Amino acid sequence: MKWIALIFSFLGPVALFAGIGYFLIWNVLPRGVRITFQRELGSFFYSPIAYVCVVVFTVLSSVLSFTLGGFIEAGDASLTRTFFNFHPWLFAFVAPAIGMRLWSEEHRQGTIELLSTMPIAVWHVILGKYLAASVVIWVALFCTFPALLTMEVLGDPDWGPMFSGYLASFLLATACLAVTSAVSAFTRSQVIAFLVSVLLCVLMLFVGIPPVAEFAGGILPFGDTIMTALGFWNHFAEMNKGLILGADLVYFVSITAFCLFTTAVVLRARRA
Repeated sequence: MKWIALIFSFLGPVALFAGIGYFLIWNVLPRGVRITFQRELGSFFYSPIAYVCVVVFTVLSSVLSFTLGGFIEAGDASLTRTFFNFHPWLFAFVAPAIGMRLWSEEHRQGTIELLSTMPIAVWHVILGKYLAASVVIWVALFCTFPALLTMEVLGDPDWGPMFSGYLASFLLATACLAVTSAVSAFTRSQVIAFLVSVLLCVLMLFVGIPPVAEFAGGILPFGDTIMTALGFWNHFAEMNKGLILGADLVYFVSITAFCLFTTAVVLRARRA
């Protein structure tokens, strides 16, 4: 009974968010977004890209938790230090792997010109592609469900920080995906899009970690504050502690919106 209650307690929020997402995509968002979303989601799961990324993330997150994280010995009921702390570094690679083909493939195949002639707004196509790639990230996080089962067996899990940890991981991953979308719009090479996106995502993580922020504070006035505010890490860490603050939500949404806006500007410039 305990296992059944655990499964339903996890699947309940998952089903709720999936239902909200389904309602928004098919009943609220414009038709152009729905068409693009359906086309792109099918292309992800008809190719091995989505499956490879999901498996790699699931396996590595578990391996790192049980080795470097000391999952068994730590007694971390919220999984903050032993599980979620590895997600930013994994998504700095996995999210670019998922998103590197968003626009690079369109440029390479020449279908970007076809898209520009269709009666669909540019932002409809951008949002549809982005949402489809976000579903792959959502699936990758969903597949880490065994970690919650393990925690339930070993001890008494703290569900509040776990929920905020998953939310923080999803927001950071989708921000990395938006960065990749903007980079992919510049080039037809998926390899270049992947490498540049990984570099930018790792840099955004690196500038916010405490040692780098403290070093910047010793060189420049308010350097530590600026680095902390600009980097991914502090905003992720605050949410990972169970603190869902408006400032952190606004930060990730702003990064995502700016990168998607940049994608639109680049695509319009290339079309012109």
